[in-house]
Amino acid sequence: MRSWPAPQIPELPAPADGRRTPVRVYDSTTGRLVDPAPGDTARYYVCGITPYDATHLGHANTYLAFDLLHRAWLDAGMDVTFVSNVTDVDDPLLERADATGVDWRDLAADQVALFREDMTALGMVPPATWTGAVESVPAVVAAVERLLEDGAAYRVPVEPGAGGDDPCLGDVYADLSADPDFGQVARLDPVAMTELFAERGGDPQREGKKNPLDPLLWRRERPGEPAWDGATLGTGRPGWHIECAVIARDGLGLPFDLQGGGADLLFPHHEMSTSHDRLLGGGGAGVHVHAGLVAYQGEKMSKSRGNLVFVSALRRAGVDPMAIRVALLAHHYRTEWEWTDADLEAGIARLERWRTALSGNGGPDATSTLAALRAALADDLDGPAALAAVDAWADRALEPGRDTDADHEGAPGVLARAVNALLGVRL
Repeated sequence: MRSWPAPQIPELPAPADGRRTPVRVYDSTTGRLVDPAPGDTARYYVCGITPYDATHLGHANTYLAFDLLHRAWLDAGMDVTFVSNVTDVDDPLLERADATGVDWRDLAADQVALFREDMTALGMVPPATWTGAVESVPAVVAAVERLLEDGAAYRVPVEPGAGGDDPCLGDVYADLSADPDFGQVARLDPVAMTELFAERGGDPQREGKKNPLDPLLWRRERPGEPAWDGATLGTGRPGWHIECAVIARDGLGLPFDLQGGGADLLFPHHEMSTSHDRLLGGGGAGVHVHAGLVAYQGEKMSKSRGNLVFVSALRRAGVDPMAIRVALLAHHYRTEWEWTDADLEAGIARLERWRTALSGNGGPDATSTLAALRAALADDLDGPAALAAVDAWADRALEPGRDTDADHEGAPGVLARAVNALLGVRL
Protein backbone atom coordinates (compact mmCIF):
# COMPACT_ATOMS: atom_id res chain seq x y z
CA MET A 1 0.00 0.00 0.00
CA ARG A 2 1.33 3.44 -0.94
CA SER A 3 2.05 5.66 2.05
CA TRP A 4 1.78 9.45 2.12
CA PRO A 5 4.64 11.89 1.39
CA ALA A 6 7.15 12.45 4.16
CA PRO A 7 7.32 15.96 5.61
CA GLN A 8 10.61 17.79 5.47
CA ILE A 9 12.17 17.71 8.93
CA PRO A 10 14.87 20.33 9.54
CA GLU A 11 18.14 19.32 11.19
CA LEU A 12 18.70 21.10 14.49
CA PRO A 13 21.85 22.19 16.31
CA ALA A 14 23.22 19.59 18.68
CA PRO A 15 22.92 20.27 22.43
CA ALA A 16 25.73 22.40 23.81
CA ASP A 17 27.19 19.47 25.75
CA GLY A 18 26.74 17.13 22.81
CA ARG A 19 24.57 14.75 24.83
CA ARG A 20 21.04 13.70 23.89
CA THR A 21 18.49 13.01 26.60
CA PRO A 22 16.92 9.55 26.22
CA VAL A 23 13.23 9.67 25.34
CA ARG A 24 11.17 7.97 28.03
CA VAL A 25 7.53 7.00 27.58
CA TYR A 26 4.89 5.40 29.77
CA ASP A 27 4.80 1.62 29.42
CA SER A 28 1.20 0.47 29.82
CA THR A 29 2.38 -2.92 31.06
CA THR A 30 4.66 -1.83 33.89
CA GLY A 31 3.14 1.56 34.64
CA ARG A 32 6.61 3.11 34.54
CA LEU A 33 8.48 5.55 32.33
CA VAL A 34 10.98 3.62 30.25
CA ASP A 35 13.40 4.17 27.40
CA PRO A 36 11.97 1.74 24.83
CA ALA A 37 14.92 1.97 22.43
CA PRO A 38 18.15 2.54 24.36
CA GLY A 39 20.47 1.88 21.41
CA ASP A 40 21.00 3.67 18.11
CA THR A 41 17.93 2.21 16.41
CA ALA A 42 14.21 2.25 17.12
CA ARG A 43 11.62 -0.06 15.58
CA TYR A 44 7.97 0.50 16.32
CA TYR A 45 4.49 -0.42 15.14
CA VAL A 46 1.31 1.63 15.43
CA CYS A 47 -2.02 -0.03 14.69
CA GLY A 48 -3.78 1.61 11.77
CA ILE A 49 -7.36 2.44 10.91
CA THR A 50 -10.28 0.38 9.76
CA PRO A 51 -11.08 2.61 6.78
CA TYR A 52 -14.44 4.13 7.44
CA ASP A 53 -15.17 7.39 9.28
CA ALA A 54 -11.58 8.54 8.73
CA THR A 55 -9.93 10.69 9.92
CA HIS A 56 -11.60 11.74 13.16
CA LEU A 57 -9.75 13.64 15.88
CA GLY A 58 -9.36 10.50 17.98
CA HIS A 59 -7.33 9.00 15.14
CA ALA A 60 -5.32 12.20 14.77
CA ASN A 61 -4.61 12.41 18.50
CA THR A 62 -3.21 8.88 18.55
CA TYR A 63 -1.00 9.24 15.48
CA LEU A 64 0.26 12.61 16.68
CA ALA A 65 1.57 11.00 19.87
CA PHE A 66 3.74 8.55 17.96
CA ASP A 67 4.72 11.21 15.44
CA LEU A 68 6.23 13.15 18.36
CA LEU A 69 8.12 10.05 19.46
CA HIS A 70 9.43 9.46 15.95
CA ARG A 71 10.62 13.07 15.69
CA ALA A 72 12.30 12.96 19.10
CA TRP A 73 14.14 9.79 18.12
CA LEU A 74 15.26 11.32 14.82
CA ASP A 75 16.51 14.41 16.64
CA ALA A 76 18.53 12.10 18.88
CA GLY A 77 20.30 10.79 15.77
CA MET A 78 18.60 7.39 15.83
CA ASP A 79 17.75 5.18 12.87
CA VAL A 80 13.95 4.84 13.12
CA THR A 81 11.71 2.30 11.38
CA PHE A 82 7.96 2.76 11.63
CA VAL A 83 5.47 0.16 10.38
CA SER A 84 1.68 0.32 10.34
CA ASN A 85 -1.34 -1.33 8.78
CA VAL A 86 -4.80 -0.67 7.40
CA THR A 87 -7.53 -3.16 8.31
CA ASP A 88 -9.14 -2.89 4.90
CA VAL A 89 -11.38 -5.92 5.39
CA ASP A 90 -13.19 -6.41 8.69
CA ASP A 91 -16.73 -6.84 10.01
CA PRO A 92 -17.34 -3.12 10.80
CA LEU A 93 -16.17 -2.08 7.33
CA LEU A 94 -18.41 -4.68 5.67
CA GLU A 95 -21.35 -3.63 7.84
CA ARG A 96 -20.89 0.04 6.92
CA ALA A 97 -20.59 -0.82 3.24
CA ASP A 98 -23.78 -2.89 3.40
CA ALA A 99 -25.66 -0.17 5.27
CA THR A 100 -24.65 2.52 2.77
CA GLY A 101 -24.93 0.42 -0.38
CA VAL A 102 -21.29 1.02 -1.29
CA ASP A 103 -18.96 -1.73 -2.40
CA TRP A 104 -16.65 -2.45 0.55
CA ARG A 105 -13.59 -2.11 -1.68
CA ASP A 106 -14.64 1.33 -2.87
CA LEU A 107 -15.42 2.44 0.68
CA ALA A 108 -12.02 1.27 1.88
CA ALA A 109 -10.17 2.89 -1.02
CA ASP A 110 -11.93 6.23 -0.58
CA GLN A 111 -11.31 6.30 3.16
CA VAL A 112 -7.66 5.28 2.81
CA ALA A 113 -7.17 8.12 0.32
CA LEU A 114 -8.83 10.58 2.70
CA PHE A 115 -6.71 9.35 5.61
CA ARG A 116 -3.59 9.76 3.48
CA GLU A 117 -4.60 13.36 2.66
CA ASP A 118 -5.27 14.17 6.31
CA MET A 119 -1.96 12.71 7.48
CA THR A 120 -0.13 14.73 4.82
CA ALA A 121 -1.90 17.93 5.82
CA LEU A 122 -1.13 17.35 9.51
CA GLY A 123 2.54 16.74 8.78
CA MET A 124 2.67 13.18 10.14
CA VAL A 125 5.77 11.10 9.42
CA PRO A 126 4.61 8.17 7.24
CA PRO A 127 5.38 4.52 7.97
CA ALA A 128 8.23 2.91 6.07
CA THR A 129 5.92 -0.04 5.48
CA TRP A 130 2.16 0.46 5.30
CA THR A 131 0.34 -2.80 4.67
CA GLY A 132 -3.33 -3.53 4.20
CA ALA A 133 -5.02 -6.60 5.63
CA VAL A 134 -5.85 -7.73 2.09
CA GLU A 135 -2.19 -7.50 1.12
CA SER A 136 -1.22 -9.52 4.17
CA VAL A 137 -3.42 -12.54 3.37
CA PRO A 138 -0.66 -14.82 1.98
CA ALA A 139 1.62 -14.10 4.95
CA VAL A 140 -1.24 -14.59 7.42
CA VAL A 141 -2.17 -17.90 5.83
CA ALA A 142 1.41 -19.14 6.17
CA ALA A 143 1.55 -17.99 9.81
CA VAL A 144 -1.74 -19.66 10.74
CA GLU A 145 -0.68 -22.87 9.03
CA ARG A 146 2.47 -22.80 11.12
CA LEU A 147 0.51 -22.29 14.35
CA LEU A 148 -1.69 -25.24 13.46
CA GLU A 149 1.36 -27.41 12.76
CA ASP A 150 2.89 -26.37 16.09
CA GLY A 151 -0.28 -27.25 18.01
CA ALA A 152 -0.85 -23.59 18.93
CA ALA A 153 -4.10 -23.33 16.96
CA TYR A 154 -7.16 -25.48 16.28
CA ARG A 155 -10.26 -25.61 14.12
CA VAL A 156 -13.85 -24.94 15.20
CA PRO A 157 -16.75 -26.24 13.09
CA VAL A 158 -18.71 -23.61 11.17
CA GLU A 159 -22.47 -23.22 10.94
CA PRO A 160 -24.43 -24.69 8.02
CA GLY A 161 -23.89 -22.70 4.82
CA ALA A 162 -20.47 -21.39 5.87
CA GLY A 163 -17.11 -22.64 4.72
CA GLY A 164 -17.46 -22.39 0.96
CA ASP A 165 -16.58 -25.54 -0.98
CA ASP A 166 -14.92 -27.20 2.01
CA PRO A 167 -16.94 -26.43 5.16
CA CYS A 168 -15.38 -29.27 7.14
CA LEU A 169 -12.15 -27.30 7.64
CA GLY A 170 -13.76 -24.85 10.07
CA ASP A 171 -12.63 -21.52 11.49
CA VAL A 172 -9.16 -21.43 13.05
CA TYR A 173 -8.55 -20.15 16.59
CA ALA A 174 -5.36 -19.58 18.56
CA ASP A 175 -4.91 -21.88 21.54
CA LEU A 176 -3.87 -19.50 24.30
CA SER A 177 -2.82 -22.40 26.49
CA ALA A 178 0.20 -22.72 24.17
CA ASP A 179 1.46 -19.33 25.40
CA PRO A 180 2.36 -19.39 29.10
CA ASP A 181 3.01 -15.63 29.02
CA PHE A 182 -0.45 -14.70 27.79
CA GLY A 183 -1.89 -11.90 29.92
CA GLN A 184 1.44 -10.23 30.66
CA VAL A 185 0.79 -7.21 28.43
CA ALA A 186 -2.41 -5.82 29.97
CA ARG A 187 -2.13 -7.74 33.27
CA LEU A 188 -5.88 -8.02 33.75
CA ASP A 189 -7.78 -10.63 35.72
CA PRO A 190 -9.77 -13.27 33.80
CA VAL A 191 -13.14 -11.65 34.46
CA ALA A 192 -11.98 -8.27 33.13
CA MET A 193 -10.38 -9.91 30.11
CA THR A 194 -13.56 -11.77 29.24
CA GLU A 195 -15.72 -8.66 29.58
CA LEU A 196 -13.42 -6.55 27.42
CA PHE A 197 -13.02 -9.34 24.88
CA ALA A 198 -16.80 -9.42 24.39
CA GLU A 199 -17.04 -5.61 24.19
CA ARG A 200 -14.19 -5.22 21.69
CA GLY A 201 -14.91 -7.68 18.92
CA GLY A 202 -14.26 -11.02 20.60
CA ASP A 203 -16.56 -14.02 20.74
CA PRO A 204 -16.21 -15.63 24.18
CA GLN A 205 -19.52 -17.51 23.77
CA ARG A 206 -18.52 -19.27 20.54
CA GLU A 207 -19.27 -22.98 20.83
CA GLY A 208 -16.37 -25.33 20.20
CA LYS A 209 -13.64 -23.06 21.56
CA LYS A 210 -11.23 -24.45 24.15
CA ASN A 211 -11.05 -21.16 26.04
CA PRO A 212 -13.56 -18.27 25.80
CA LEU A 213 -10.62 -15.89 25.20
CA ASP A 214 -9.08 -17.83 22.31
CA PRO A 215 -8.98 -15.34 19.38
CA LEU A 216 -9.93 -15.96 15.76
CA LEU A 217 -7.02 -16.44 13.37
CA TRP A 218 -8.80 -17.36 10.13
CA ARG A 219 -12.50 -16.84 9.44
CA ARG A 220 -13.86 -19.24 6.87
CA GLU A 221 -15.88 -18.00 3.96
CA ARG A 222 -19.45 -16.86 4.69
CA PRO A 223 -22.16 -16.20 2.10
CA GLY A 224 -21.99 -12.64 0.82
CA GLU A 225 -18.60 -11.92 2.43
CA PRO A 226 -15.26 -11.51 0.66
CA ALA A 227 -12.90 -14.47 0.89
CA TRP A 228 -9.42 -15.39 -0.25
CA ASP A 229 -7.59 -18.60 -0.97
CA GLY A 230 -6.34 -19.88 2.36
CA ALA A 231 -4.50 -22.95 1.02
CA THR A 232 -4.88 -25.67 3.67
CA LEU A 233 -7.03 -23.31 5.79
CA GLY A 234 -9.77 -23.12 3.18
CA THR A 235 -11.22 -19.94 1.72
CA GLY A 236 -11.71 -17.08 4.18
CA ARG A 237 -10.07 -13.97 5.61
CA PRO A 238 -7.70 -13.05 8.46
CA GLY A 239 -8.58 -12.38 12.04
CA TRP A 240 -7.76 -8.91 13.33
CA HIS A 241 -4.99 -9.70 15.82
CA ILE A 242 -3.01 -12.06 13.59
CA GLU A 243 -3.08 -9.44 10.84
CA CYS A 244 -1.16 -6.92 12.96
CA ALA A 245 1.12 -9.60 14.40
CA VAL A 246 2.23 -10.71 10.94
CA ILE A 247 2.57 -7.21 9.47
CA ALA A 248 4.67 -6.10 12.46
CA ARG A 249 6.82 -9.24 12.27
CA ASP A 250 7.44 -8.90 8.53
CA GLY A 251 8.10 -5.17 8.66
CA LEU A 252 10.25 -5.00 11.80
CA GLY A 253 11.43 -8.48 12.69
CA LEU A 254 10.93 -10.02 16.12
CA PRO A 255 11.13 -8.81 18.77
CA PHE A 256 10.74 -5.07 18.20
CA ASP A 257 10.85 -2.06 20.49
CA LEU A 258 7.35 -0.64 20.81
CA GLN A 259 3.74 -1.17 19.85
CA GLY A 260 1.32 1.71 20.09
CA GLY A 261 -2.25 2.76 19.54
CA GLY A 262 -5.29 4.09 21.34
CA ALA A 263 -5.95 3.07 24.94
CA ASP A 264 -8.75 0.75 23.89
CA LEU A 265 -6.26 -1.45 22.01
CA LEU A 266 -4.32 -2.58 25.08
CA PHE A 267 -6.74 -5.47 25.51
CA PRO A 268 -7.52 -7.55 23.63
CA HIS A 269 -5.71 -6.37 20.52
CA HIS A 270 -2.19 -5.79 21.78
CA GLU A 271 -2.37 -8.67 24.22
CA MET A 272 -3.42 -11.03 21.43
CA SER A 273 -1.09 -9.79 18.72
CA THR A 274 1.87 -9.97 21.10
CA SER A 275 0.91 -13.53 22.00
CA HIS A 276 0.76 -14.45 18.31
CA ASP A 277 4.21 -13.00 17.70
CA ARG A 278 5.63 -14.91 20.65
CA LEU A 279 4.29 -18.15 19.19
CA LEU A 280 5.62 -17.23 15.77
CA GLY A 281 9.11 -17.34 17.13
CA GLY A 282 10.54 -14.24 18.69
CA GLY A 283 8.30 -12.24 20.98
CA GLY A 284 6.50 -9.06 20.11
CA ALA A 285 6.95 -5.48 21.32
CA GLY A 286 9.08 -4.83 24.37
CA VAL A 287 7.02 -1.78 25.37
CA HIS A 288 3.35 -0.91 24.82
CA VAL A 289 2.32 2.74 24.70
CA HIS A 290 -1.24 4.03 24.46
CA ALA A 291 -2.84 7.38 23.74
CA GLY A 292 -5.83 8.56 25.72
CA LEU A 293 -9.26 8.58 24.13
CA VAL A 294 -10.88 11.84 23.03
CA ALA A 295 -14.50 12.62 23.92
CA TYR A 296 -16.98 14.90 22.21
CA GLN A 297 -20.42 16.03 23.36
CA GLY A 298 -20.00 14.24 26.67
CA GLU A 299 -19.01 10.79 25.38
CA LYS A 300 -15.95 9.06 23.97
CA MET A 301 -15.57 9.95 20.31
CA SER A 302 -16.49 6.74 18.50
CA LYS A 303 -17.86 5.47 15.23
CA SER A 304 -20.69 3.60 16.92
CA ARG A 305 -21.97 6.76 18.60
CA GLY A 306 -21.41 8.93 15.55
CA ASN A 307 -20.06 11.79 17.66
CA LEU A 308 -17.06 12.38 15.45
CA VAL A 309 -15.15 15.50 14.47
CA PHE A 310 -13.30 14.98 11.19
CA VAL A 311 -9.99 16.50 10.22
CA SER A 312 -11.15 16.73 6.61
CA ALA A 313 -14.30 18.65 7.62
CA LEU A 314 -12.22 21.15 9.58
CA ARG A 315 -9.87 21.53 6.63
CA ARG A 316 -12.79 22.10 4.24
CA ALA A 317 -14.04 24.80 6.60
CA GLY A 318 -10.73 26.61 6.10
CA VAL A 319 -8.98 25.62 9.33
CA ASP A 320 -5.19 25.54 9.05
CA PRO A 321 -4.09 21.93 9.72
CA MET A 322 -1.28 23.31 11.86
CA ALA A 323 -3.88 24.89 14.16
CA ILE A 324 -5.50 21.45 14.53
CA ARG A 325 -2.11 19.99 15.39
CA VAL A 326 -1.42 22.71 17.97
CA ALA A 327 -4.88 22.21 19.50
CA LEU A 328 -4.19 18.49 19.96
CA LEU A 329 -0.71 19.12 21.37
CA ALA A 330 -2.27 21.17 24.15
CA HIS A 331 -3.39 17.89 25.76
CA HIS A 332 -0.90 15.30 27.01
CA TYR A 333 -1.17 12.27 24.79
CA ARG A 334 -2.04 9.90 27.66
CA THR A 335 -4.90 11.94 29.07
CA GLU A 336 -8.58 11.48 28.27
CA TRP A 337 -10.16 14.77 27.33
CA GLU A 338 -13.11 16.30 25.52
CA TRP A 339 -12.82 18.29 22.31
CA THR A 340 -14.70 21.58 22.22
CA ASP A 341 -14.78 24.59 19.95
CA ALA A 342 -12.59 26.33 22.52
CA ASP A 343 -9.77 23.87 21.79
CA LEU A 344 -9.74 24.83 18.15
CA GLU A 345 -10.04 28.55 18.90
CA ALA A 346 -7.08 28.32 21.28
CA GLY A 347 -5.05 26.41 18.69
CA ILE A 348 -5.74 29.02 16.02
CA ALA A 349 -4.87 31.90 18.37
CA ARG A 350 -1.67 30.23 19.58
CA LEU A 351 -0.51 29.53 16.04
CA GLU A 352 -1.13 33.13 14.98
CA ARG A 353 0.73 34.45 18.01
CA TRP A 354 3.73 32.22 17.32
CA ARG A 355 3.84 33.33 13.69
CA THR A 356 3.70 36.97 14.71
CA ALA A 357 6.50 36.49 17.24
CA LEU A 358 8.67 34.72 14.66
CA SER A 359 8.12 37.24 11.89
CA GLY A 360 10.94 39.57 12.86
CA ASN A 361 14.59 39.48 11.81
CA GLY A 362 15.75 38.90 15.36
CA GLY A 363 14.52 37.92 18.77
CA PRO A 364 15.46 36.54 22.19
CA ASP A 365 18.03 33.77 22.24
CA ALA A 366 16.27 30.49 21.39
CA THR A 367 18.92 28.14 22.79
CA SER A 368 17.16 27.52 26.09
CA THR A 369 13.81 27.15 24.35
CA LEU A 370 15.20 24.44 22.06
CA ALA A 371 16.57 22.66 25.12
CA ALA A 372 13.18 22.94 26.82
CA LEU A 373 11.43 21.48 23.78
CA ARG A 374 13.79 18.51 23.77
CA ALA A 375 13.37 18.01 27.49
CA ALA A 376 9.58 18.10 27.21
CA LEU A 377 9.48 15.41 24.55
CA ALA A 378 12.03 13.30 26.40
CA ASP A 379 9.72 13.36 29.43
CA ASP A 380 6.88 11.19 28.11
CA LEU A 381 6.17 13.34 25.06
CA ASP A 382 4.87 16.26 27.09
CA GLY A 383 3.18 18.34 24.42
CA PRO A 384 1.70 20.94 26.81
CA ALA A 385 5.14 21.61 28.31
CA ALA A 386 6.59 22.00 24.82
CA LEU A 387 3.88 24.50 23.88
CA ALA A 388 4.50 26.43 27.09
CA ALA A 389 8.19 26.73 26.22
CA VAL A 390 7.38 28.25 22.83
CA ASP A 391 4.74 30.50 24.43
CA ALA A 392 7.36 31.82 26.85
CA TRP A 393 9.70 32.71 24.00
CA ALA A 394 6.85 34.41 22.11
CA ASP A 395 5.95 36.40 25.25
CA ARG A 396 9.50 37.71 25.43
CA ALA A 397 9.63 38.46 21.72
CA LEU A 398 6.32 40.36 21.78
CA GLU A 399 6.84 42.20 25.07
CA PRO A 400 5.95 45.87 24.46
CA GLY A 401 8.90 48.23 24.63
CA ARG A 402 11.45 45.47 25.30
CA ASP A 403 15.14 46.16 24.79
CA THR A 404 16.10 44.61 21.44
CA ASP A 405 19.83 45.34 21.72
CA ALA A 406 20.48 41.79 22.96
CA ASP A 407 18.45 40.15 20.20
CA HIS A 408 19.92 37.26 18.25
CA GLU A 409 19.47 37.75 14.54
CA GLY A 410 18.92 34.07 13.79
CA ALA A 411 16.77 33.23 16.81
CA PRO A 412 13.39 33.20 15.01
CA GLY A 413 14.77 30.86 12.37
CA VAL A 414 16.25 28.52 14.96
CA LEU A 415 12.99 28.33 16.86
CA ALA A 416 10.84 27.95 13.75
CA ARG A 417 12.99 25.02 12.64
CA ALA A 418 12.83 23.51 16.13
CA VAL A 419 9.04 23.77 16.29
CA ASN A 420 8.83 22.20 12.85
CA ALA A 421 11.31 19.39 13.52
CA LEU A 422 10.18 18.43 17.03
CA LEU A 423 6.49 19.36 17.15
CA GLY A 424 5.71 19.05 13.44
CA VAL A 425 4.19 22.53 13.34
CA ARG A 426 5.11 24.41 10.19
CA LEU A 427 5.37 28.13 10.83
